[in-house]
Amino acid sequence: MGESMPWALRNYAFLGDGERGALVGPRGEVVWLCAPGWDSEAVFSQLIGGAGEYVIRPEDDWHVWGGSYEDGSLVHVSRWVGPDTVIECREALALPAEPERLVLLRQVRTRRAPSGGARVRLLLDARPGFGSAGMEGPYAEGPHTEGPHAEGPCEGEGLWTAAGGGLRLRCAGVPEARAEGGALRAAFTLREGEHRDIVVEIATERAAAQAHPGSLDAARLWRQTEQEWREAVPDCGELLAPRDARQAYAVLYGLTSAAGGMAAAATTSLPERANTGRNYDYRYAWLRDQCYAGIAVAAHGPHPLLDRAVAFVTARVLADRERLRPAYTVTGGPVPAERTLSLPGYPGGSDRVGNRAGEQFQLDTYGEVLQFFAAAARHGHLDNPEARDAVRAAVTAVEQNWELPDAGLWELEERWWTHSRLSVVTGLQALVPRMPGPDAERMRALADTVLDETRRRCLRPDGVWGRAADDTGVDASLLLPLARGCLPRDHPSVARTVRAVESELSEDGFLYRFRHDDLPLAEAEGAFLLCGFTMALAARHLGDREAALRWFERSRAAHGPPGLYAEEFDVVQRQLRGNLPQGFVHAVLLESATLLAR
Repeated sequence: MGESMPWALRNYAFLGDGERGALVGPRGEVVWLCAPGWDSEAVFSQLIGGAGEYVIRPEDDWHVWGGSYEDGSLVHVSRWVGPDTVIECREALALPAEPERLVLLRQVRTRRAPSGGARVRLLLDARPGFGSAGMEGPYAEGPHTEGPHAEGPCEGEGLWTAAGGGLRLRCAGVPEARAEGGALRAAFTLREGEHRDIVVEIATERAAAQAHPGSLDAARLWRQTEQEWREAVPDCGELLAPRDARQAYAVLYGLTSAAGGMAAAATTSLPERANTGRNYDYRYAWLRDQCYAGIAVAAHGPHPLLDRAVAFVTARVLADRERLRPAYTVTGGPVPAERTLSLPGYPGGSDRVGNRAGEQFQLDTYGEVLQFFAAAARHGHLDNPEARDAVRAAVTAVEQNWELPDAGLWELEERWWTHSRLSVVTGLQALVPRMPGPDAERMRALADTVLDETRRRCLRPDGVWGRAADDTGVDASLLLPLARGCLPRDHPSVARTVRAVESELSEDGFLYRFRHDDLPLAEAEGAFLLCGFTMALAARHLGDREAALRWFERSRAAHGPPGLYAEEFDVVQRQLRGNLPQGFVHAVLLESATLLAR
């Protein structure tokens, strides 16, 4: 293990370029980065107890830290204030991104410094294979070095290279660095107002061989990155909480590959609850999450993320049809089976990679796909014959499978989950006005059949929807199909179910998924932020704007200093729980901010 100690999850910032993501701690430590892609092995894995980190921070530890994102982007600025110094580090993964090559930009600058300048130190220690292997080097390159195996100060351009684990690393901007034990260390002085650009490139051998001499030009890379963020993220000025809406869009953009798949989160094995075994690898594309994001984007406008999502979902449905998996790699490949590493894990967590959900049957995935296609149709995407074929394939799969037990939204044991059926009904109904006559009649009839049987098996005598055919308890998952119009808002079961969920599953203005036996809500798990935002949508559907705004604002507050959301929020300790950042939470925040502004 390296020198960086773990922080509470709420303190980490996220850098993403769509092809991979990094987590940065408040003292300038990049402790998580997989290369070259989301589900590759990590080269910086300090976050889960492995080796490998990249640190830039003040040499003097006597300072307080802070930082923020530049509005509407994933350009983050770390900030340290000491007795007579103010030092900042501007950091981003460079855009446009390449699948086999990442560039991490860091610009250190002094806002205030004593007459002798402010001292900054750097440690770059890349360890491929989740820290299991080092890299050969780093070696200095430049006009004053003597061959590829020189160690010590690098002069000229300050360029260093290393190789290992099928990757090549280049670092520019630290001519005074020294190679020590496979790592690069440096200390330098910046006078007030000065700045230093440091560029780190990590690429596959193939991509590295194609790199050109100017590929590490910091000024050009920063210009391109800033321009892409300006063009990618819409203004959102007309929405509720416009800055947070822009940031949510930026997170979704930073999680979405050029191949179209959106990583559910950037990390693996961060615990939902300490030492309970609920630690999962979310570096894959869940179709459900992708559809949540697509629906949110479509609610706001025909932005590029919508096009990517339509292409990815269409391709997956047409390829797999009735064998559609809940999750894929971001390029559409199969999710690997779960396995563990020989690492301690994040405190309270583990070191699990891969995900068993890749082999599950989750009926609600088809429902979300159908809802997403209906939302995309408002922007002309069903004019595409392939998209219409994908809709028909999904409808056929529902016809064949809707009566089977499934793992459901929460990926639990296979049961006859109510949410799965209502999700399918919602999607079918939404598409009826969007598809040609025979298709519409087929979908209407199927929706009626599924709804009638679900009503018979899952609607309680008091008019509240139970969570499963064999479980009369309530479940917050039911809010989303009800909020999206599965039933008319004046249908008695809608308001009764919403009230029952609020009565039984809310605490201190936050919402939980369901009750775990007889455990108090906050002892069993954290509040589920997806559910809080969907309660806001459900209240809006019922015409209760005051309640909708209350739920929206309470859920919106459940973030750390960088403004990111995880899957869960520990209401008692005010801490984030689970992998970070969780894409679907940012998606429903954006959807809520859009719909509540109308």
